[in-house]
Amino acid sequence: MYSAAVLDHFQNPRNAGDLENASAVVEVSNPACGDILQLSARVENGRFVDVRFKTRGCVTSIACASQLTEMLCGKTLQEARLLTPTHISDILGGLPPATFHGAQLAVDALESLLTNLG
Repeated sequence: MYSAAVLDHFQNPRNAGDLENASAVVEVSNPACGDILQLSARVENGRFVDVRFKTRGCVTSIACASQLTEMLCGKTLQEARLLTPTHISDILGGLPPATFHGAQLAVDALESLLTNLG
């Protein structure tokens, strides 16, 4: 059911944990499934220099949050605004419809983070 990339990010999550001196920290949830994602980032000169996540959720939510943190590092705020759930799904090898909510949760957190960053 899960791609090798999803399992790798789930078993070896990248950038998990708290981020000291974060420029912004947000928390979003998916009321339908109960998953919760906290996303924090440090931005310098308009670019993401560090991104961390903490999540309580399913395999896909953890994998998507991990993948998102890797995608954001080094990107400008404008470049980050272009990321979609489909981008995350595609990089992870394509998520089945039943688990696509993980990618949506990651992008919901990103959108909230971008709003807080201005």
